[in-house]
Amino acid sequence: MSDDAYSSFLDQANQDTGASKASTKSKSAATKAVDTDVPATLQKVDQYYTSESDEPFEPVSLKWSGKNMPSENEFGKLIEHNSEVSTLTTNDFDPQGEYKKVMEAVEQAGDGKARIYRVEHDRTRVEYYIVGFDKEGGRVVGLKAKAVES
Repeated sequence: MSDDAYSSFLDQANQDTGASKASTKSKSAATKAVDTDVPATLQKVDQYYTSESDEPFEPVSLKWSGKNMPSENEFGKLIEHNSEVSTLTTNDFDPQGEYKKVMEAVEQAGDGKARIYRVEHDRTRVEYYIVGFDKEGGRVVGLKAKAVES
């Protein structure tokens, strides 16, 4: 193969084929997290959740008309997610006590109790919602972090 033929081959191989970009993009793990004012205590949290992706905790503030914390199914609907949602104990979520500041901020922003929801997007991508119930504000407030677990 001559140099010109090889160069032409490489140019053709690197051209955009016009194939659907959606097939090459990975789906992002996106759920609803904010639809009302975020408490100041949650905006001040600057901590990362340690996983294969080390993502920052982000504020959560969602309107909730229930009298108690949402069930797993209700929480899935609240964040507009139609896959698996489960709850974890604090010890299951944070056995080493790494996220005490996160837990304290959520407890302070809500009713003094935190609930942890694990939202599964696929076999390796999940989100952890650490939230409390702000009865006066009629909202679920807290922090969430994305995680990659393989």
